[in-house]
Order: sequence, then C-alpha cells, then structure tokens
Amino acid sequence: MPASPAVSAPASPTLRWPEAWRAPSFRARLLLVLALLLGLLAALPRFFAYIQARPGVVLPDPLLAALPAHDVSGLIFGTIYLSVAASLWVLLPRPQLLLRALWAYLLLHVCRCLLLWLLPLEPPVGLLLLQDPLVDQLVYAAPAPITKDLFFSGHTATVVLLALAVGRGRLRTALLAAAAAVGTLVLVQHAHYTYDVLAAPLFAWGCYRVARCIADGALTAPHPIAPSPVERGN
Repeated sequence: MPASPAVSAPASPTLRWPEAWRAPSFRARLLLVLALLLGLLAALPRFFAYIQARPGVVLPDPLLAALPAHDVSGLIFGTIYLSVAASLWVLLPRPQLLLRALWAYLLLHVCRCLLLWLLPLEPPVGLLLLQDPLVDQLVYAAPAPITKDLFFSGHTATVVLLALAVGRGRLRTALLAAAAAVGTLVLVQHAHYTYDVLAAPLFAWGCYRVARCIADGALTAPHPIAPSPVERGN
C-alpha cells in the first residue's frame, strides 16, 4: 500500500534551519527584511540629522522635574546589550522566532521614524547625553549630538520586543524586568520624557503582533512538533 502523503500543518517555532530554508516563502521574507533593515540603517543618519536641526516643543513632565539627573549610560547599555545577547542565544537556532523578531524590529523603527517626523520635540530639561559608541557611530553620525530622538523610547521598546520574541519562560520574565530597568534609567538620565517610556511597550507589542502575522505565513511543517519550554505559548 502506498504511503499516505504528508499533511501540511501550521508553522512551528521549533522548526530548524534546514527545514525552514527549504521553504521559498521563508527565504524570501528573511532576505526582504534583512534588505529593508540595511536600507533603514543607511537612511537613519541623514534622518536624525534632520530631526536634530528642526525646532520642537518642550513638554511639561512633573516626574522628570522631581527626579535628579544622573549619568547612568553604563547601566543602560550594559542592560540592553546583555538582553540582546541572551535573546540571540534563543532566537538564532529558531528561524521562525528570529524572523518574527526581525520584522518586529523593522516595524518598530519605521513607527519611531514616522512619529519622530510627526512630533517635533525638544529634549527634556536637564538631559544628560547617552554614551553609546556603537550606535553613535553607525546611526547618529551627525556633526552635533542627537538629543531629539524622543517619542517613543527605542531603548525600552527594543527590550520589550525581545521579551515578546523569546516566548514565555524565565528569560521573558528577566527581559521584562530589564525593560523596566532601562525605562527607569533613561528617565534618571533625563534622556526621555515619561511619555516616551510609557508608550514604548504599547508600540513594541503592536509591532510584534503584526510581525508575527507576517512571519507565521512563511513556513509550513509536514508534522507539528511539540514546542520546547522556552517557546511554549509564544
């Protein structure tokens, strides 16, 4: 008796690279998002130079007015880069989860650019410059420091997005705590308004939901595979 044909099942986050790469739709969406991210990276220095040169408004912020400013750049970027490293450890072996994260990151920055263009703001009173040699050289390459990259907080939103991308488990809990720490620290630095930090998780969640729809249509598996503990419920 001939073997029954394999039944197509919804994409599983546990698919590994050999199976995922055989799917043309996965390859197309992965290469597309990487190309778009590179294009965005190339456009950002000129965009932020424009944002910095444009006049804006100073928002009233009672919390910042009551909060003494301190330079905590080291804590901020230490937390962010540790969060990125821990997340990549989980995401890199799992192509579908990685694809979701990449699309969400792209959408997050497109949203930020749109809102920065629509809402010209002046930096908060008492701002202390964030010191990030990597991003300062690659993204903020401008004659003057960039201080008007405000609504919404990209630092906070990125760590929230990573928490969503890795799935439920201890790592998600740790990343959400890291996001709360980053949000608090950028306020201590007076690098953002309170509104920027409070809005960041909402935009991260919305971008991740849209990215999940884009990525989950890219893969099909012959047989469903039980998710691992770190991916279960994602």
